[in-house]
Amino acid sequence: MPLRPERSVVPVWILATALTAIGWWFGSGTHPVWWITWLTPVPVLWLASRVRTRWAAASAFLAMATGSGNLWSYMHGHIGLPFGVVVFAMLWPGVIFALCVLLHKRLLRRGRVVAAALAIPVTWVALAFFNSLISPHGTFFDIAYTQMDALAVIQLAAITGIWGIGALMLFVATAVALLSASQANARTRRALAGSALLLLVIVLGFGIWRLAAPSTSQARVGLIALDQTGKPVAIDSPEGQARRDRYLAALGRAADQGAQMAVLPEGIFAAGVSIPAFAEFAQRHGMIVDVGVNLQEDHGVERNTAMVFQPGAVSPAMHHKHHLIPGFEGRFTPGNTFQMLTGTPRIGLAICKDMDFQDFSKAYGQGNAQLLLVPAWDFVEDGWLHSRMAIMRGVEGGFAVARAARSGRLTLSDDRGRVVAEASSEQDDAERVGNLPLRETQTLYARWGNWFAWLDVVALLALLGMAVAPTSRRSR
Repeated sequence: MPLRPERSVVPVWILATALTAIGWWFGSGTHPVWWITWLTPVPVLWLASRVRTRWAAASAFLAMATGSGNLWSYMHGHIGLPFGVVVFAMLWPGVIFALCVLLHKRLLRRGRVVAAALAIPVTWVALAFFNSLISPHGTFFDIAYTQMDALAVIQLAAITGIWGIGALMLFVATAVALLSASQANARTRRALAGSALLLLVIVLGFGIWRLAAPSTSQARVGLIALDQTGKPVAIDSPEGQARRDRYLAALGRAADQGAQMAVLPEGIFAAGVSIPAFAEFAQRHGMIVDVGVNLQEDHGVERNTAMVFQPGAVSPAMHHKHHLIPGFEGRFTPGNTFQMLTGTPRIGLAICKDMDFQDFSKAYGQGNAQLLLVPAWDFVEDGWLHSRMAIMRGVEGGFAVARAARSGRLTLSDDRGRVVAEASSEQDDAERVGNLPLRETQTLYARWGNWFAWLDVVALLALLGMAVAPTSRRSR
C-alpha cells in the first residue's frame, strides 16, 4: 500500500498518537496497569508502516513524552526535583521510542521485515541498558517493572534479567502491529505472529512451572515502620530515646508473634558504632534486628548504614549503602562491599536504592543468599513501585526479600516475586509479621549477568549495519 498523503493521514496520526500516549500514561509510572503496557506501542507501530518516516518518529516521541506526564506530580511535587531533571525524565522515553521507530521504519523501507520487527525490542533494550549503566538511578522506571503483578511473566528475569521482559513485550506488540503491514507478505506476517505466540507460550509455561516449585524452608520475619517524620534523630537525644522505646515495644510485639528477625526502616537514628538497647534486645529474644542508621564515624565520616544485631554477636554487622541519591545524600560516604551474615538461612544486606541496581542481584545470587534484609525510605507516591523493584532483584538473583520502608511499603516476597505479606507506611505507622518461604535457588542471571542485554547490543549493531549497507533495491 502506498504511503498516505500527509493531509489525509492527520486524523489517523492524531488517533494513534493519542492511544499510545493514553496507554503509556496508565501503563507506566508509579502505579502501572500491567496489561495496558503490552498494548501501548501497538497504535504507533501500526501507524509507522503507513506514514512517512518523520511522521512516524514524531508520533512515537510525542506519544511517549506525553504519556510520561504521569511522572510530573511524583518527581516535581513529591520529590521536588529540579524542573530540568523532571522534563528530561519525561522526554527520555519519547527519545528512545522515536529512535526505535526510525530504525524500524528504515528496515521496513528496505524490505527487511523480520529485522524491522526486531528493531523495536532490540533498540529499546540496548538503550535502556546503557542508560542503566550511566544513570545514578540505575534501572528506575524500566518497562519490566510494569509487569510485577504478572508473576508468570517476571520469572523470565531469572534467566535474562529485566531485559528479556521488555524485549518480549515489545516484540509481541511489534508482531501485532505488523499483521496488516503492506510491506510484509502474508507468510512473513504469519511467521512473526507465530513466533511471538510461541515465545509467549514458552515464557508463560516456564513461569508457571517455576511458580509451582515448593519452598525448602521458611523464616518468620517482622517488618516495622514508625515515626514518619522525615528525618533521623540522634539516638541519645530525648526524641531519639522516645523513638527507640517505641521501636523496642514494636519489636517486642513481633517477638511475641514468633518473629526470628525484624527489619526497621532506613535512617531512623543517627548513632555511633552500636546501639546497646537493640543489641540487648537481640540477645534477650534470640532475634536478628536490622536497623537503619546514619552512622557517624571518626574524622567526620558519615555513612548510611544497615546495623544488624544478632544473638551471640559481640558487635553489629554493618552494610553501608552503595548507591546514594544525588542531591539528597551527598554527605554520606558510599560503601563498596556486600555483607552476608553468618549462619542459616544465608542472609545478605542492602539498603533501599541499592536494590535499583543489578549488581546486588548478581553479587548476592553468586553468594547463594536465600534472603535479603532491606531497610528503606520511600517518597509515599512511589511505595508500590520501589518495593517491586527490590522484589525484582530477588527474582533475578534467586533470593527472598524482607523490606521495611518509611513512607512506603513493607513487603515480604519470595524468590519468585510473590508478595506473601504487605503493609503500608505511606500515611501511618505499620507493623507486619509473616512467614517467608525460602529456597535454594541459583539463577542463570546471577551466573551470567547481563548476557541478554549485551546480546541486544550486538544485535543492534547488526541491525544498524543492515540499515546503512548499500542496496540495489530502491527504497519505497
